[in-house]
Amino acid sequence: MNFKDKDLIIFDFDGTLINSIPDLTLAVNKMLKHYSLHPLTIAQVTPYIGNGAKPLVRRALEYRMQDKALPDTLLKEAFDIYLAAYKDAICIDTFMYPGVLETLKSLDKKGYNMAICTNKPYGFIEPILDTLAITTYFKRWIGEDSLAEKKPSAAPLLHLVKELNTTIEKSIMVGDSKNDILAAQNANMDSIGVSYGYNYNENIVDYKPTVVVDEFAELTKLF
Repeated sequence: MNFKDKDLIIFDFDGTLINSIPDLTLAVNKMLKHYSLHPLTIAQVTPYIGNGAKPLVRRALEYRMQDKALPDTLLKEAFDIYLAAYKDAICIDTFMYPGVLETLKSLDKKGYNMAICTNKPYGFIEPILDTLAITTYFKRWIGEDSLAEKKPSAAPLLHLVKELNTTIEKSIMVGDSKNDILAAQNANMDSIGVSYGYNYNENIVDYKPTVVVDEFAELTKLF
């Protein structure tokens, strides 16, 4: 199978293009420290990533406080503390997965339009792209707070299709999470699942993407 007829490739960010877990964990632990709670390990934080920043903060607090009924005021305060901490450590140990830079260069040279659809807050996307020097490869990017709905809703994908003047049939979603694959399915869009990311410790194959790849560089053979 190949996707040479596509003209828009929409990428997830965390777990697909980049591994940001070290910096996310650092920010989470700064938030927990504010409440005199013990830090979490990278392995403990990883399954909490994917639905956006607020669920990440809530899950971390619920785990450490052993309480599923935390007051909204506490969650809001903790979220603000987390955002401030992450802003200070947004791209210290974050890195691109193997083959990402070379593959983006190749796809760009072939003339594909590329965009990012992530459940990370919008304000954090560009600073990371700039730090990693890959901003130029993407025509658009949207975060969890860019629209009224986020993945797995189809809305962000449909928005990017419209913004970049193409069609569902000529677009494809690439991601490591069930949210990416479900969003594509909700939009009637083809999808590529990458097996190396952090999909809540679940197998991406179970969500039936159109194709599964084990390495990002395999995309050069598909496009």
